[in-house]
Amino acid sequence: MLLEVSDSQLVLVDYQERLMAALPEREAVLANARRLAQGAKLLGVPVWGTEQNPERLGQNDAALRGLCQRTLAKMHFSAVPEGLIDCLRPAPRGPGGNARSLPKHLQKPAAAPVAARGAIVLAGCEAHVCLLQTALELAEEEMDVWVVTDACASRTERNRDAAFDRLAGAGCELVTTEMVLFEWMRSAEHPAFREIQALIK
Repeated sequence: MLLEVSDSQLVLVDYQERLMAALPEREAVLANARRLAQGAKLLGVPVWGTEQNPERLGQNDAALRGLCQRTLAKMHFSAVPEGLIDCLRPAPRGPGGNARSLPKHLQKPAAAPVAARGAIVLAGCEAHVCLLQTALELAEEEMDVWVVTDACASRTERNRDAAFDRLAGAGCELVTTEMVLFEWMRSAEHPAFREIQALIK
């Protein structure tokens, strides 16, 4: 099964300066997160961010934050109890205006339901805490979760690897930044191919 660009959303978890400072692979991980976000923007994929206790840990990397449609502040380790589902599954909008006061033939038809994008591409820090708990709760919500391993980090390799093992066991797909970007495009004839290729080089 390949990722479908029209079914994808990108969630970037807790790339905060004070948190990132303790992570051994921070430069490479952050560079891949930026590539994902830039590629998502080029390809029309919604991008969301989360920040764990931002009053203490600060905001996400400014470049990433600028690419997100919205950044959720959270105190739970998982972003799901903090409203992430509301971003990923927007409620359908009803007709505008006071429809009851109009005759039926003048009322606007009800808005079509928003097509759900159920493939959630997830990357972030720390892999064994906030990323893991968010991924598992999204999977419980019956979303397809794709974890971008080279855009995730923990303070220790053991914690990171244990998170990946657990995520794979729970049915999450483990992928890399390049896998995601090339699956979203599918072809070297894609109009954004040169721009995406430039991000990777």
